[in-house]
Amino acid sequence: MNETSQHGHAHVNGVRLHYVTQGQGPLVILLHGFPEFWYSWRHQIPALAEQFRVVAPDLRGYNDSDKPVGVANYHIDVLTADVMALIRSFGEERAIIIGHDWGGGVAWAFAAAYPHATQQLVVLNCPHPGPFQKHLRSNWRQLRRSWYMFFFQLPWLPELGMRLNTARFVEQAFRGWAIRKEAFPDEDLRRYVEAIKKPGMPTAAINYYRAAFRDVVRRGARQFPQIASPTLLIWGEEDAALGKELTYDMKPYFTGPFAIKYIPQCSHWVQQEQPELVNSYIREFLAEERLATNR
Repeated sequence: MNETSQHGHAHVNGVRLHYVTQGQGPLVILLHGFPEFWYSWRHQIPALAEQFRVVAPDLRGYNDSDKPVGVANYHIDVLTADVMALIRSFGEERAIIIGHDWGGGVAWAFAAAYPHATQQLVVLNCPHPGPFQKHLRSNWRQLRRSWYMFFFQLPWLPELGMRLNTARFVEQAFRGWAIRKEAFPDEDLRRYVEAIKKPGMPTAAINYYRAAFRDVVRRGARQFPQIASPTLLIWGEEDAALGKELTYDMKPYFTGPFAIKYIPQCSHWVQQEQPELVNSYIREFLAEERLATNR
């Protein structure tokens, strides 16, 4: 990050969210995943800030944002309400929403719940919840890949594992999964270790999974409205947790334009492992849709 990026805090939906912002123009919200924080967008913030006002928050429960106690504080409806309130805190009623991993899950749900607030949508290596729910019921390979989601339902044990050797957990999660190991130098891994060690973060981060599981148990398979916003899905093909088949036959979930860009020889951490390619895909998509809107 360079000297033109700024850190700030916004009081939204009952919590204080830390964010990094840079640039001027249409508002872009970058939503990170697990077990990350705003820093996972370090390669995208300056690139997008050339044309947009970019805001990359620490989601509730992460890094320097508030970490309310209790699983109920991490239900998807609460997380999407955070995003809507964050957009309004910047004086806007709509934004371009970009999310990766859990941030992608929030982005999918936000676009469904707040269609008029979603100018465009970009999701990276996070399946739409419709296909994902179907695959968890019928795809044994994906079910095995998702073992950690079930492990995270246990009380206190998952976060204890994160705390006992945080450096090893971080190295295995990022560099261990990556195809391009050099994409995660020691300094970057240290930043993630520091964030995870902040009081309350392991439990808060895992509570995302606990809340999602309880939602399914309580409500059953959730039906999401079709997404009207122009949407781009970017997918690193060598994702150890999420199979490429989760991206097939997705057009019925959209009424607006939908496109997929696959990146071969790339892991789950797609925007960090192949930042130049990801940046070019995002900027090309945003430019094309702005041209279509102005015609």
